[in-house]
Amino acid sequence: MKRFRSERKMPAADPGSAGPMENAVAARPPSPNPSDWTDQEFCEAFESLTIPNEMFRHREHIRLAWIYSTHFSGDEALSRMVDGIRAFAKHHGAEAKYHHTVTLAWMRLVRHAVRAAPPGGDFASFAGAHPHLLDPQLLGQYYSLEKLRSDAARRAWFDPDLRPLP
Repeated sequence: MKRFRSERKMPAADPGSAGPMENAVAARPPSPNPSDWTDQEFCEAFESLTIPNEMFRHREHIRLAWIYSTHFSGDEALSRMVDGIRAFAKHHGAEAKYHHTVTLAWMRLVRHAVRAAPPGGDFASFAGAHPHLLDPQLLGQYYSLEKLRSDAARRAWFDPDLRPLP
């Protein structure tokens, strides 16, 4: 997975264009609250595996999906998310927790909302306009528990069995 580099700067958020993230900070941000970090600080902490596991919850997953979706093409954003979540889980001794269907489904939901959102803006505005994405149970509208709990869905992509994703 390509990582942020201190000599590169993240481009302005524009869902219509994609480009490399540049000029990210190399050290973990000073504030203990990820919501206080810039997008660059947040991504750097995630990609360098310095963000503590207990500070990377559902909202932070959605924020990361939003950042990647607003700065990279669909394939690049998805690749960064998959590789990053896998590396993060492995780093924290929870490699078996990675769930491929869940990761891809959330990326599809976030990308759909990003495409519908006006360009620019920050994550707080995006989250305020799409509060349903902050509900960790949202995938239950698309997938049965049986499907999501299956080992097969954990390892590979499965289409929803209750209703299609947007």
